[in-house]
Amino acid sequence: MKVIKRDGHVVDYCPEKIENAILKANAEVEEEEQASTTQIKNIIKYIEKLGKKRILVEDIQDIIEMKLMAIGKYELAKKYITYRYTRELVRKSNTTDLAIKELIDGESEYWNTENSNKNAKIVTTQRDYLAGITSTDITRRFLLPEDIVNAHDEGIIHFHDADYFAQNALHNCDLIDLEDMLQNGTNINGVMIEKPHRFLTAMTIATQIITAVNSSQYGGCTITLTHLAPFVRSSYDILLKKYKDRKFSKADCEKYAKEDLQKEIIDGVQTFQYQINSMTTTNGQAPFLSVCMYLGETEEYKEELAMIIEEVLKQRIQGMKNEQGVYITPAFPKLLYVLEEDNINPNGKYYYLTKLAAECTAKRMVPDYISEKIMKQLKIDKNGDGQCYPCMGCRSFLTPYVDSEGKPKYYGRFNQGVVTINLVDVALSSDKDMDDFWKIFDERLELCHRALQIRHKRLSKATSDVAPILWQHGALARLKKGESIHDLLHHGYSTISLGYAGLYECVKFMTGHSHTDNGEGKEFGLKVMQHLNDKCKEWKELEDIDYSVYGTPIEATTYKFAKTLRSRFGVIKGITDRDYITNSYHVPVFEEIDAFTKLKLESEFQKLSPGGAISYVETPNLSNNLDVVLELITFIYNNIMYAELNTKSDYCQKCGYTGEILIDDNLEWYCPNCGNRDHDKLNVARRTCGYIGTNFWNKGRTQEIKERVMHIDNKDLEA
Repeated sequence: MKVIKRDGHVVDYCPEKIENAILKANAEVEEEEQASTTQIKNIIKYIEKLGKKRILVEDIQDIIEMKLMAIGKYELAKKYITYRYTRELVRKSNTTDLAIKELIDGESEYWNTENSNKNAKIVTTQRDYLAGITSTDITRRFLLPEDIVNAHDEGIIHFHDADYFAQNALHNCDLIDLEDMLQNGTNINGVMIEKPHRFLTAMTIATQIITAVNSSQYGGCTITLTHLAPFVRSSYDILLKKYKDRKFSKADCEKYAKEDLQKEIIDGVQTFQYQINSMTTTNGQAPFLSVCMYLGETEEYKEELAMIIEEVLKQRIQGMKNEQGVYITPAFPKLLYVLEEDNINPNGKYYYLTKLAAECTAKRMVPDYISEKIMKQLKIDKNGDGQCYPCMGCRSFLTPYVDSEGKPKYYGRFNQGVVTINLVDVALSSDKDMDDFWKIFDERLELCHRALQIRHKRLSKATSDVAPILWQHGALARLKKGESIHDLLHHGYSTISLGYAGLYECVKFMTGHSHTDNGEGKEFGLKVMQHLNDKCKEWKELEDIDYSVYGTPIEATTYKFAKTLRSRFGVIKGITDRDYITNSYHVPVFEEIDAFTKLKLESEFQKLSPGGAISYVETPNLSNNLDVVLELITFIYNNIMYAELNTKSDYCQKCGYTGEILIDDNLEWYCPNCGNRDHDKLNVARRTCGYIGTNFWNKGRTQEIKERVMHIDNKDLEA
């Protein structure tokens, strides 16, 4: 017989535990009220004779109470009930107390590896995590229904960011309206920031805005360099006037002004890069920032924008120095490079930028690539026009939106939050019965729907006063003091995300095939994805809320889901026998497939993930094979909306080795040159969930990284 505990874990039945519990209650009553050894054994025999394969721990306790009263041991039953209630209180409080103690003592595997861009040893990170533990406790006990908490604990769904949910004002991710804030001024901590007059000042103010915005939310944010381009021209005008006032010739004025402008652009970009990587938000980390480089966003300032993009790429190729003064790959900001006609063709005016982007990708893993061509085919607004715009942070995409004046609007919009369905659990719960699969699928989706409604309703209570930088001073809106943000949560202005994970394992279990097989597996996988979209459309029409299907970038959750699946269903070969499940629609990391086939296949699934998703290919060092990088970039432009290349650029501080730091069979990182295993002396950068992680990972994610196969290998390069 198996016993199902309160947290969903299944353990072996143990009669000694029942006996010990009654004996503890025995010690609290007079001798004549105590249960005898025989009576205790009879209670145990009664439970065992029920013949159940599985029994809830609460049912066992109910039976004990009933049997004690049946034999007239009322005082003992009362003590047992008191003991049970006390244990419940201790259990609830100690969960939080223990989590806090483990965090402070550095003994928590979960918090030490919860986010690969956070160092749990740092006091600012610990402060954020301490608040998060408290928020999670409040969320679980007061803010969420018991069935949603239980489903979350059992890995049936995942209610994201419970560590921030207690505060009703926090949203997930957004596109910062930097244009509004810089052109019209803003306010940070009660200090008015007026429109800057030159590029260097604008870059400095931008970093302050980004840090303030990121501290008022819990997800990633994105800015576009287009909003900074006008200030390059302002600087040039100021510099040109300076030389004109000195009576230089026209030619010299322009020459010296351009030279000074180039230096200011270098200084401005360097200031931006240093600030973003050295500042700490209230979340205990550098801002989760993506920077968009899209020439098609402007005609008036395209030349100035190209100058900024060029310098950003050059400085990113160089990297940033670590503590030893060696240039390494920084985690932030993530760079988003939009491919378009002017920069994808070798004869195009801005192809030189794409070649620079390819060099940067080969060495530093960024930028990632958005295809304007494919995106405009997929993102059609109500006017019938194709739109192109960046993701919010690492992969979350807004839905097309047209404002009251009939103009497309993306900057200043945001995502309300995410709840993810575990598709693997749906499949295993159905036991391969297709009718049961779709029935259980709908039940789980409705559970996600209710959880998402709770997120929405909690956020709808917020007023503009809770985060003035967001709602009053231009980042997301220009609302009045005390005004509700409620209207911004409807009519398509913001999105709310139905996440999904484990499509591969789901399809594999139900059909016996991978979703890459171009047959039954792929057909079923696309059907599952379409069903997610159909549900979002249904909910949106009923509630005027933009529900959107989202390929969740699960990091710690991939490990949690794997553990809960094994606990619920045991070890199933090829399904639950790893410490991770596959992210979103991705081809599993261990499946042999070439880069072009992978991207083409995943493009079919990506278009069914309109709320966000990203595809990637694993490559060896391509620094000396930029033609291959450019070939991949061209393929992305013609075939898939959003993709990235995962290269390797690690560093061992002990011996100076540069290359790939490896993982052994015990999932420990080590330098292949000197054997160094000290995490504090290894600089490792890996794509984790869209963003680059640099602080190492949990056991499940580490195993996933170790098992990643190359989609372009050295043999291909030699050929």
